Amino acid sequence: MMFTRKLPIILGVTMIVLLVVLIVGWVLVTIYGALASEDSPELFWIFLSVGSVFYVLLLVGVSLYLSLSVKAVNLHRRQSNFIDSVTHELKSPIASMKLYLQTLDRHTVSAEQQAGFLRAMLEDVERLDHLTDQMLDAGRVETRPKGDDLEDVPLAPLLQDCAETVCLRYRVDPQTVRFDLLPCTVHARRVDLDMIFRNLIDNAVKYAGKQPEVEVTCCPRSEGRIAVKVIDNGRGIPPKMRRKVFGRFVRLGLELQRDRPGTGLGLYIVRTLVKRLRGRVYVHDREGASGTVFEVVLPGADIEAERINRGVAATEGEGGTDA
Repeated sequence: MMFTRKLPIILGVTMIVLLVVLIVGWVLVTIYGALASEDSPELFWIFLSVGSVFYVLLLVGVSLYLSLSVKAVNLHRRQSNFIDSVTHELKSPIASMKLYLQTLDRHTVSAEQQAGFLRAMLEDVERLDHLTDQMLDAGRVETRPKGDDLEDVPLAPLLQDCAETVCLRYRVDPQTVRFDLLPCTVHARRVDLDMIFRNLIDNAVKYAGKQPEVEVTCCPRSEGRIAVKVIDNGRGIPPKMRRKVFGRFVRLGLELQRDRPGTGLGLYIVRTLVKRLRGRVYVHDREGASGTVFEVVLPGADIEAERINRGVAATEGEGGTDA
């Protein structure tokens, strides 16, 4: 990380040195070019070759520096969106709770109104709790799990639990999420799988249409792999953004013009954890209607058990050879 931060400075200094050397070399070639071509032609060609190499290196350095500058600008924009998002996510529920508490403190309200205020404040607290959980999840994905934490996790009940939690959070009918699940098992940390599918189902419910329709399917595929699809009926994701949405802090549109809460961390968490589990995540259009399909392909428990056994056997074999 420290080297990455210093890379633009090192690259800039290197290009300046190359430019100075190139200018000096050009002057020398200009001054001594005629003499070198008459008395010592090979010296001229040496100067020309070295200058050409330095010129190519300078072009490469400029290209790299431009690439790093573009990445820095994009990262700054995403971080700005993230700050706007988190500020809005924090300020809105706090302002709402402050208003309710001030009303309860300064005015006499009926028991029914008090109950309504308490429900609203509880929703605001849950919104803050969800934001905190997502921030903690984003920090935890950088920590690799230990082997003792892994277990065989049946996906069907886990997906149903994730959907129930999301529906409860958004106060929607649990029947909003329909299931088509075949028995499948993945060898992983339960908390990692929970974060993956809870974020995907959360996005599907949050960005679904006015009449939310979400479908979750799970089925085995060839070569022992498992495919889980989360399908919604929302507006969809433009093709050119389907890779970018998995970046950290990335959200579609302008932050202050969105009508959905979020931090831009959910899909980043999904991609990081799926990659760690040696899986892949794809984004498709919904067939025959508007909406998005997120497909997660993971190795089944049998594949993971075989891989782990091969790794243990290889380790033992290496140990025997060293002994």
